[in-house]
This record gives sequence, C-alpha cells and structure tokens, in this order.
Amino acid sequence: MDDLLERLSAGLPAEALITDPDITASYAHDMASFCDAGAPAVVVLPRTVEQVQHVMRTATALRVPVVPQGARTGLSGAANASDGCIVLSLVKMDRILEIDPVDRIAVVEPGVINAVLSRAVNEHGLYYPPDPSSWEMCTIGGNIGTASGGLCCVKYGVTAEYVIGLEIVLADGRLLTTGRRTAKGVAGYDLTRLFVGSEGSLGIVVGAVLALKPQPPQQLVLAAEFPSATAACDAVCRIMERGHTPSLLELMDRTTVRAVNKMGHMGLPDSTEALLLAAFDTPDPTADLTAVAELCDAAGATEVVPAADAAESELLLQARRMSLTALETVKSATMIDDVCVPRSKLGAMIEGTAAIAEKYDLTIGVCAHAGDGNTHPVVCFDHTDADESRRARESFDEIMALGLELGGTITGEHGVGLLKKEWLARELGEVSVEIHRGIKAAFDPLGLLNPGKVF
Repeated sequence: MDDLLERLSAGLPAEALITDPDITASYAHDMASFCDAGAPAVVVLPRTVEQVQHVMRTATALRVPVVPQGARTGLSGAANASDGCIVLSLVKMDRILEIDPVDRIAVVEPGVINAVLSRAVNEHGLYYPPDPSSWEMCTIGGNIGTASGGLCCVKYGVTAEYVIGLEIVLADGRLLTTGRRTAKGVAGYDLTRLFVGSEGSLGIVVGAVLALKPQPPQQLVLAAEFPSATAACDAVCRIMERGHTPSLLELMDRTTVRAVNKMGHMGLPDSTEALLLAAFDTPDPTADLTAVAELCDAAGATEVVPAADAAESELLLQARRMSLTALETVKSATMIDDVCVPRSKLGAMIEGTAAIAEKYDLTIGVCAHAGDGNTHPVVCFDHTDADESRRARESFDEIMALGLELGGTITGEHGVGLLKKEWLARELGEVSVEIHRGIKAAFDPLGLLNPGKVF
C-alpha cells in the first residue's frame, strides 16, 4: 500500500489522491442491486491524459487492478470496486474540447455530462441524440463504456453509432488512437466499436470524437391509453409495419401507470392497462400523429390524446420520465432489468413478465423503449425481507431467461458488469466467449482492467 501511494504520488497532485476510507467507500459501487463491491486501496481523480497514463504504468508495475468509473449511475455493477484496487474516477476530465459545425463533430473528455454536451451543441444548431434517462448526471465516458441508449433510440440509434474516434490509455500506459474525424473511414479493424460497450475491460477512454446531427424540429407527442398491454404492443407493431419513424415510442404498463399516477397526480384513469407515447420531430408532425392515432384506434385504444404544441408535449412526456422514480416509491429497493426483444415479441415479453410477477408474488412494473423492443422490467421489493429479496433475484433471472427464449438479448443498453456475467455466457455461447476472452487478453494480458466484470 505504501509503495503504491508513493509511486502514484510521484506523478499526481495531492488533490488527485483520496485514501480516507470513509470517502473511498463512497466510490465502491454503482446503482445496481445484488452486486458485491470491495474496498478500494485508493481513489484517483486525474485531470490529464498523462496522469491516467501514470496511473496505468504504476498499476502494471505493481500488478494492482484498476476499476475505471464515471458518474456511477450504471445498473449492472460494472463500476464496482474490488478489494485493494485503484478506482480511477474520470469525472474531473470534463472539458468539451471542440465543437465543429462544419464537420459536425464534438471532441470531448470522458467526464463531460451528457446533458451539458447536448445543450452545448444545441447552441450551434446541432444535436447529440443519445439521451439515457440519467442524462443530467451520467458522463460520456460512462455512456461509451456501457453503449448507452435512451428514449430517442427508435429513430436515432444508440451511443455506438455516434462514437467515431477514441483516445484510449491501454493497460500498460500506452496511448491508442482509434477511428477518425471524417464522415467516412474504413481503414483497419473497427477498434472504436470494439471499445464501445467494453465496460472499461480493454482500456481507459480519455477522449472521444462524437458525430453530431442537425438539430431537428421540436417534436410533438401523442398519448394513447389501451385496455391491455397486448393491444398497446399491437399498436407498436402497426406503427412500425406502416413505415413510420417516430422520434420516440415508449410504453408503460399498468403497474407503472398507477405508480406514476400516485406520485405525479397525472389524472390517468385507473382502467388504463397500458399507456403508449409516440412523438415525431418531422417537418409536419401533426400529420404523422394523426396517422398514428388512427393505428392506435384500430389496435383498440380507449383514448388518444395528441399534443397541440411543445408545452403539451412536455406534459405528456413527464409521465414517462418519472416512471423509474415512481416505481422506486413502491418498495424500499428496485432491480431494473434491461431485456431487449424483437418488436414482434414485445407483447409476449410484457405478458410473460406479468406472469412472473404473479408467480413470485412481487410488484414488477414495465416501462419500455417500445420502438426498439427494449423493455425495462422493474422488480420492486423490500431489501430488509430476505425471502422477498430472494424472490426478487429469482424473478430477475427468470425475466432474462424469458427474453432469450423470445429471441432477445439480456441487455440493450445497461451493460453486463457483475449482474449479468453468467447470463452473457448463455447468450453468446462457448465459441463466442472464447473469442471475447482472447480479445481481452490481447489488450489486458495481466487482467488488471476492471477484473471480474463481463466474463
């Protein structure tokens, strides 16, 4: 321990090192439930690439594991510390280095908050689409690490589609530059995509070149109430089958609607079994909403309410934005699953989740990025009740099994971390796991980067 601190201190300012155990304990874990966390030896908060390189050279020389962190808003345990590790928190590297309206790129450090970047590029008439629900807190580096998504994915895609270049500090301290600044580029293997979603297991992201889009028109929103989740999912299929491209297509099941109603006094009828929100940011969103309203009526909607303007649209979106917070008030703890299925199987996924909730006698609410089949079943439980906690964990696993049975994936945007590592092997298969481990060994032969995560 003394040797580690002495070597780190040689290349870092005193304020970059935290050793007080009461403070380091606060860096030990992210927001995931049921994920073990160890006690870090030290927390390092670098401000420069050179300081990150010094940390990695020191870690390699002393064979000390390193756990990279952003804002720790993750839900898979990917940022959890291991005993005796260096926690490398990148939140102080928070500069937007460049915004180029001609090339439509932004160059940023990993600690930049998603919402801060979004507002900064908006001032140039540009748009950075990925918008995780924690966008006011989460960092770009964390978003890259877990390949985050958000509400707009149905039209604009996820983080991976906007990261076109990276600067990576490797396990031995070398600096690797991947990708490009150009609109096109196919030279060499796509190492940039390899790092996106790698959860800090291959290298430390210290810079990113992000693609931007022109800022779209203000979106208009429609809310449709349905007598069943099956009917709402039928509407989703109809909307996508007809070739519509909504900027947002979100679904809330009965449990979620009632939790939101109780918390936010939204005035939704108790008879609402599912609420579908659709938005368009096209030049004529009213026409698009009219067409979607007809499809919702055909699918059995009991009421369809289109917004007249941006202010009404924002009011309608409030219900979706408060979903997770509202479900957190149901019990003392929650587990948020992240299973993505083909859109055609969305109804089966939600019905199956309801059956699992009944089987385990639990409250499980589902909110979903319905347009891309990404469901977020939220298991609500009393963490002080051992039996209920056990049932919560078992139901969580059964939901993931259901997703795989329906041809889906165990995670659409939250990552694997500790929480789902066993399930990743089931999804990928033996050959794929072997290839993944070979890639990990090529970049991190000593196994120092975020050990125990993903595999």
